[in-house]
Amino acid sequence: MSKRFVFVVLAACVLSRGAIASELEVVGTGDGMELLQAIATAYNAQNPDSTIVIPPSIGSGGGIAAVGADRNVLGRVARPLTDKEKAQGLVTTPIMRIPSAIYVHRGAGVTALTSDQLAKIYSGDIDNWKDVGGKDMRIKVVRREEADSTLSVLRVSMPGWKEIKLTQRSKLAMTTQESIETVKDVEGAIGFGPYSRALEQTMSVIRIDGKHPLDEEYPSAVTVSLLYKDGSLTPEAERFVKYVHSTKGRDLTSNWGAIPIF
Repeated sequence: MSKRFVFVVLAACVLSRGAIASELEVVGTGDGMELLQAIATAYNAQNPDSTIVIPPSIGSGGGIAAVGADRNVLGRVARPLTDKEKAQGLVTTPIMRIPSAIYVHRGAGVTALTSDQLAKIYSGDIDNWKDVGGKDMRIKVVRREEADSTLSVLRVSMPGWKEIKLTQRSKLAMTTQESIETVKDVEGAIGFGPYSRALEQTMSVIRIDGKHPLDEEYPSAVTVSLLYKDGSLTPEAERFVKYVHSTKGRDLTSNWGAIPIF
């Protein structure tokens, strides 16, 4: 076998592998991450020449920094852009509205709270589940940093949260995934984050003032958007954005428990 033939075969293999799939990472917030992963999986199945990847959360700020510095073409955010960020040419396209869920370890024996009880739990004024109809067990609060999108929404929409000072007798979770895993694993824990039907499989998603997160009158929700620089979308990124807004993408969003934004 000639060296020329071997070289041609190897080159063809390399080119073939490169043509199989190009990878596009969509980086940013943990809000809606699992849902976007499900949408990406469906998209990839229909588009074998490309691979959309939804990596673990680096926060809305991390996504904005990555897209702003041209490290990534497409990001995901759960807060509005600032004027300074818009001045960098960054734009967003809203894709879904996700209710802000309060979830509790099932061992606490609580499935509903009033908004007043919830505020007192997070301020530290109520510290035992028996005081709100649950078991005689210390409440273990899981909070988020002040820049967290869900906390921001709770502060402006949940009664009693505007000026609340979160108790320091609590665990600070740096990502949505850390908050979920902590509440799922720690008896007596309570946390908050974006709603998904998957939460109800392992924890108690709390009704607030009698309203479930999917009820129309439920007060708190966060808007998740895709982020990019104006005029910089690659054809692959543009196809994925259109897919998210397609009938298939909207159906997946609704089935997950979020509200698609057209």
